[in-house]
Amino acid sequence: MSRRNRPARRQVEPDIRYDSVPLQKFINRMMRGGKKSVAQRIMYDALDQAEARANKPAIEVFSDALANVLPAVEVKPRRVGGATYQIPVEVPEYRQLSLAIRWMLAAARNRSGRNMASKLAAELVDAANGAGSAVKRREDTLKMAEANRAFAHLRW
Repeated sequence: MSRRNRPARRQVEPDIRYDSVPLQKFINRMMRGGKKSVAQRIMYDALDQAEARANKPAIEVFSDALANVLPAVEVKPRRVGGATYQIPVEVPEYRQLSLAIRWMLAAARNRSGRNMASKLAAELVDAANGAGSAVKRREDTLKMAEANRAFAHLRW
């Protein structure tokens, strides 16, 4: 991989129903095998179910869930001498969104349920309420960073 320069980030167009860029990124990440229409249908069904369960607008449920899963810090391994330390580092905004989307999709896929739309809706409602597997993953990451705070001076 080249170390000289990084390619420019692509701009993602907002989704068609809610005009939201994070929602479109979520749909793009959820897509398997290039089937965007299937991913959109699943996502919009999940948002409709989440809106019915939470009695709030669907985009508000989605944004609350995303905000509750965004990690502030993470740990990265750094080799110093012969030992490898877990160094806590702040997470850039683009990576926060990427990690949150990845964690929410993984949590939804690991849930038991009938179809992906219902599993995703349940995970969105749980995350919006501050519960669920994705929120637990964020809290575990934060605890690990707090435990390794003594190695913060080794940051590069």
